[in-house]
Amino acid sequence: MGFRPCIDLRNGRVVQIVGGSLTNDENSTKINFETELSPSYFARIYKEDNLKGGHVISLGQGNHDAALSALKAFPGGLQVGGGITPDNAKQYLEAGASHVIVTSYLFTQGQIDDGHLKKIVETVGKERLVIDLSCRKRDGDYYVVTDRWQKFTGLKVDKDTLNWLSEYCDEFLIHGVDVEGKRQGIEEPLVKILGEHCPIPVTYAGGVKSLSDMDLIFELGKGRVHATIGSSLDIFGGDVPYCEVVRWHKNYLDKLRKS
Repeated sequence: MGFRPCIDLRNGRVVQIVGGSLTNDENSTKINFETELSPSYFARIYKEDNLKGGHVISLGQGNHDAALSALKAFPGGLQVGGGITPDNAKQYLEAGASHVIVTSYLFTQGQIDDGHLKKIVETVGKERLVIDLSCRKRDGDYYVVTDRWQKFTGLKVDKDTLNWLSEYCDEFLIHGVDVEGKRQGIEEPLVKILGEHCPIPVTYAGGVKSLSDMDLIFELGKGRVHATIGSSLDIFGGDVPYCEVVRWHKNYLDKLRKS
């Protein structure tokens, strides 16, 4: 487990939002934080602290150049997602992305499209693909959501899904959408599922409000689930000091090396 940083982009600017408010109507999106500081500024911070495996996420249109600037500032250190298809994936990899993150492209009428899945794997390779299984809870189970996290698919996030799709990708990225950006705590049952059943690296994002939540993710995820903090970080307008999170991350890595 470790801390995985993020750079979320909206209209070319770095933002933090409430995930469940993201719709086609931009006026309805609840923004926690927005800055004139460039995406590359944050990428350079992560590079200086050797925080690899973070993600750059495009929330809608108009973020192409901003995403490229972040990737070029930290070559090989960041993953990129949001509107990724076989037509544009290689451009982001060539710009410095370690992996591309794919969600909506994989689905047709709420189900995984085998043809699309095979095509993206053939285009970028399993070792450079992250499948985003960001999800919301319905009838007691977690279902993957697409199209700005508003459209439920028929795919559950469970043992069978994680085992099946792990054959096609290097990692998973999973936002707990219902708590994303709310800074009110994590989706504990979801983290438990990931800790018990995920056979490959996975990053959980959503609701982390303190370092104690990071400890909880470590416990519930059995030390196997990476975690992202967004809106709660002081560099994004929150009250969790980024420097303390970096220290937490490094202390954790030191323990791993000594064990």
